[in-house]
Formats: sequence, structure tokens, C-alpha cells
Amino acid sequence: MTTIATALRPRGGRRTTWWKTATGLVLTAVMLFPVYWMLNASFTRDQDIRKSPPDLLPVHGTLEGYRAVLDDQLPYLGTSLVIGLGTVILTVALAAPAGYALAKLRPRGGGVLSFLFLVAQMIPGIIMAMGFYTIYLSLGLLQSVPGLIVADSTLAVPFAVLIFTAFMSGIPDELLQAAKTDGAGPVRTFWSIVLPMSRNAVVTVSLFAFLWSWSDFVFASTLASGGAHEPITLGIYHYIGNNNQEWNAIMATAVVASLPAAVILVLAQRYVAAGVTAGAVKD
Repeated sequence: MTTIATALRPRGGRRTTWWKTATGLVLTAVMLFPVYWMLNASFTRDQDIRKSPPDLLPVHGTLEGYRAVLDDQLPYLGTSLVIGLGTVILTVALAAPAGYALAKLRPRGGGVLSFLFLVAQMIPGIIMAMGFYTIYLSLGLLQSVPGLIVADSTLAVPFAVLIFTAFMSGIPDELLQAAKTDGAGPVRTFWSIVLPMSRNAVVTVSLFAFLWSWSDFVFASTLASGGAHEPITLGIYHYIGNNNQEWNAIMATAVVASLPAAVILVLAQRYVAAGVTAGAVKD
């Protein structure tokens, strides 16, 4: 048996595995090189930025860029944090009940609604921004944090409803029937059974909603430019225009702006994998 297994084993298996691993490492290094160079430049002195050839490591490191971030960019970061959390709360509050209704209550026309949510994700953001600008101009919501939260939520809600619908469809109907037998109505069933069981979907939706609002530039530049409360994307944009010679400060700002999203993504990755793949396989 050992001889037969050895004969049937593909030749060069270890070599093939090594080659795939090496290729993966090289491609990963290429994709992450801009991130590394951003970190390198954030610690490099201004007079060394244009050095030829450039230093692969910050030989004469400095923290001046990060000091500039603390002096100039904290208000923008605070505004982005408020907008991101507000977008998460509004998205989950709207999308979770909608997903529950489509998955378990099965309203008339649910298939059409699901298709419309899918189509809504294909609308270019700039078109939506122009529509919001006209509406906000009439309502007096331009350059306001609540206006940006509502606008950013329109990007997240269609995707969130589809995620919740797919995930909640996998919850056994027997649990809901048992709750109904015990006297629980649709709202109590949703709040006490369905929502706690949908933790992975909630984390997934919250993560994507936060990342979309945190990195949004189209809505921010259209609806909040020039206001008292601007997000970090506009802060970086203004910083490049006002300090186009201070590249270490610009790169330090980019590093600090990337940290919250990166940390949240690392912490929530296992929940995201479960939430995104929910409903992909049927029993």
C-alpha cells in the first residue's frame, strides 16, 4: 500500500507548493509596497524625500509629520468618526428589519424589492451626490454631519439588506414557529431571536458601512466642502493643497487615517467571512 500511495503521489508536490508560496509572497509584497512607502515617507525628513536614490528606510527619522497631524487633523478625524458611527447605526437600524422581512415574513413583491436593492448598488455615487445636493440645498442640510450620515447610508443600506436577507434565510423556521407558539409577535421574535443569531451579519454590515463612510470623498466634497465639520478625506485633500512640500506630514496623515479602518478590519475579519458567505450554500 505504501508503494502504491508513493507511486500515485504527484511528483514535485513540494516544489509546486514552494513555488505557489513564493509567488503569493511576491504578489503580496508588490501590493503592500505602497503602504510600506507611505510609512517610510511619513518618518522621512522633508529634505530627504527627493533624495536620489531614495532611502529604503528612514535613516534620519523624524516625528514632525505626526506632530503636524495632531495639530491640524484631529478635528477632521473626529468628524469622520462621528459620521462613520452614525452611518453604522442608521444602516443597521434600517437594513436589519428589512432583511428579516424579506427573509422570513416574505411580503408580496419581495423579489422585486431585492432586485431593486441590487440595482441601487449600480448607481454611480456622483449622480446620487447631485440629487442630495439639490435636496439638501432646499432643506438647509448642506455642510452638516447628519446630512453626510444619511448620504453615506444610501451606499450601505442596499448591500446591507442583501447580506441580512441571505443570512437570516438560514435561520431555521422552527425557531420562529416556537417563538410564535410562546406568544411572541414578529417584532419580539426579531429582537430576541433573529437579531442575536445574526451577529456575524451585523458585524459584516457595520464594518462595510464604516469603511464606506470613512473613505467617502464624493459625498464629502459635494455636500460638506467648506463647512465647519469636514471628514478626514477632505482634510487630506486640503492638506495636500496647503502643504504640498511637506510630504512627511501628508504621508503621516494618510497613515493615521488608515489606522482605524485597518484595526477594525483585522478584529472583525472572522465575523466578516461568516457573514459574507452566509446563504451561499443550501442544505
